[in-house]
Amino acid sequence: MEKNRQYAPPSDTSPILDKQGKKHTQRVVGSFLYYGRAVDNTILTAINEISASQAKPTQTTLQKIQMLLDYLHTYPSAKVRFYASDMTLRIDSDAAYLVAPEAKSRIAGFFYCTNKPTTTTPTPFINGPVHVECRVLRHVVTSAAEAETAVLFFNAQTAIELVHILKALGHPQTAVPIKTDNATAASFVNDTLKRKRSKSWDVRFHWLAENQRNKTFQIYWDKGANNLADYHTKHHPPSHHQKMRKNYILQNF
Repeated sequence: MEKNRQYAPPSDTSPILDKQGKKHTQRVVGSFLYYGRAVDNTILTAINEISASQAKPTQTTLQKIQMLLDYLHTYPSAKVRFYASDMTLRIDSDAAYLVAPEAKSRIAGFFYCTNKPTTTTPTPFINGPVHVECRVLRHVVTSAAEAETAVLFFNAQTAIELVHILKALGHPQTAVPIKTDNATAASFVNDTLKRKRSKSWDVRFHWLAENQRNKTFQIYWDKGANNLADYHTKHHPPSHHQKMRKNYILQNF
């Protein structure tokens, strides 16, 4: 077992909240879901986990809500700044294996527009996100590589819509770069690894591989420390939130 591997918590056996507690949970999710998607995307993981239990919230859910409200009180009125760019769409894609109840995995995607890479600036700057994906896979996957391939599939499908929107606005796209920190998933899509026992995820694989060959996407590997979607797939200690928040929210405004 990896020392820092994060697994799903044990089954919640704390008392179920009454009708008033259930309404309170639903109000919190309804109030902050749009705010998280539109502005402060750092709360999306917490909202995702709380919303999963809003049908039958418990005392543990109430503690998570209080922690979220404390966080929002500490960092009120978040802002995102967008910089002028070539409007070239880029995506950071990541998944956390078995971090949700019932052996589920959480997936995330960080979508932003930036400049086209050049010889002088091969790594484009990070702009404000046009979309941040954070949700739990509905089905159980059998490996971390399958989870990473699944998130590539979902993020690529979302990218198709954004590509059409950008084209309609006068910003046609070339192959959309999608970053993953899983070498196996990248190798499967780029056909540099021999496939074996992958029947359960062949549909996603073949769809991604075909669009890779057609130059709709450019799926490549990079280390996890450079993957902006990693933040939204799991829970982190306060020190990590303080360190990473500047990458997602405008500071000192």
